[in-house]
Parts: sequence; C-alpha cells; structure tokens
Amino acid sequence: MSAGHHHPIYRPADTPVHRLPPQCKLVAVVVFAVCVVATPRERFWAFAVHALLLAAVAVVARVPAGAIARRMVIEVPFVLFALAIPVIGTGERVQVLGVSLSLPGLWAAWNILAKATLGVVASILLAATTEPRMTLLGAERLRLPRLLVQIATFMLRYLDVILDQMRRMRVARESRGFVARDLRQAPVLAKSAGALFIRAYERGERVHLAMLSRGYTGEMPTIRDISASGRDWGTAAILPCLAAATALLAWSTT
Repeated sequence: MSAGHHHPIYRPADTPVHRLPPQCKLVAVVVFAVCVVATPRERFWAFAVHALLLAAVAVVARVPAGAIARRMVIEVPFVLFALAIPVIGTGERVQVLGVSLSLPGLWAAWNILAKATLGVVASILLAATTEPRMTLLGAERLRLPRLLVQIATFMLRYLDVILDQMRRMRVARESRGFVARDLRQAPVLAKSAGALFIRAYERGERVHLAMLSRGYTGEMPTIRDISASGRDWGTAAILPCLAAATALLAWSTT
C-alpha cells in the first residue's frame, strides 16, 4: 500500500499490541481460536473468561467496543443459521416463550454463536492492530507459500482500485438514466461485469509489465524488519496460554 494509506479496519496506534510482530499475533489468534473451539459448550463461565481476555486485549490496544460491534456484522449469516437450528432440530423439545424448540438444537445454537463470536472478535482485533500488508508478511514468515502471499498482497492492494472502477461505471450508468429495478436490466449489468473483468485483466497486465521493467523477480521487497524476539513471542503467548488454561480447567470440571 502506498504511504499514508491504511485499510479502514486498521486503527493506527502506538500500543503493545500494535508493536508486536504480525507473525506473533497470527499464531496467538489461531491458538486462541483452537482453545475456544476445544472448550466444552456446557461451561458458560469459560466462555465468559475468553470474552474477558479479548476485552482486555481491546483495552490495551485501544480498540473501541463500537468499532468491534460494527465489524461484527460479518457474523450475521452464522447468527441466522444458529437461530434456525432450535426450530428445525430434532430430539427433546422445550417451551421457550411459547415456542417449541429442540433442546439439542439450543445447545448447538449456543455452541455456534459463542465460539463463532469469540473467533470473529479475535480476528477483528488482529485486523484492527495489524496493517493488512504486515499481516501477509507475517504469514510469509510463518512459511505460508510465498506465491499465495503475493497473490493475496496484490488482491489487497488493488481491491480498492477495482471497487473505484465499479463505482465510476455505476455513476456512468445512472447518469444515462439506468436504474436496476428488475430482471429486465440484467443484460446491462452482465455487460458491465464483463467490461469490468476486461479492464481489471488489462490493468493487471500493465502492472505486471511495469513491475518487470523495474526488476521484479518474483519476490516483493520487505518494507521493514518484522523479526520477532523471545520477548515478543512471550508477550503474544499470554492470550493463548490463558485461553488454554481456561479450556483445560473447563474440561477438568466436567
């Protein structure tokens, strides 16, 4: 990304969480998610502890609760799916507010909602405290295939360009009186999608040729040192270690 440009999810700040190398945060989030998934669904207190751990990270990183709540809209499909499970589920039935619901379905819905929500919040905190480009570099440090990292990097870098092109095409259509009301306008939208694909492909070709002319050999330059010290790994391990201890204690009390 160009200098001075940040992804909307990223919130620049100078906090201990922001300063951690991205590979440390990636590992911490993945291990935390595994610990949450491994937590028995019947231990409500354990999920409350996991939530408090994430709240502590948010406070240290100075990420407002409102910002997290707005980004959690991505979880809506999981919520709708979870809410449908008690209705269509089988097994023992219970009455909740006059509605007959499946007891196993209620447990399954709670399991999905609790674990998915904690995982989404952890991912939001990662995105809010780590620049997207740095996240990809951290993944490369963790031995993720370099080609995949570069593909994701280019996708991230030029996504805004493609979205801006879509916006200009929409404005051009509407300035000529086009309004998509029903399926009769589908051919126009299909032609716009085809034109967008061709423009994106041509832009990609021009970008690739420009990179080759500047000495690109298949590796992107590292913009800064992201090596991690033992202290960095120790700091990042606080969250997953506490989550693992919570999960183990939850299992030991079953």
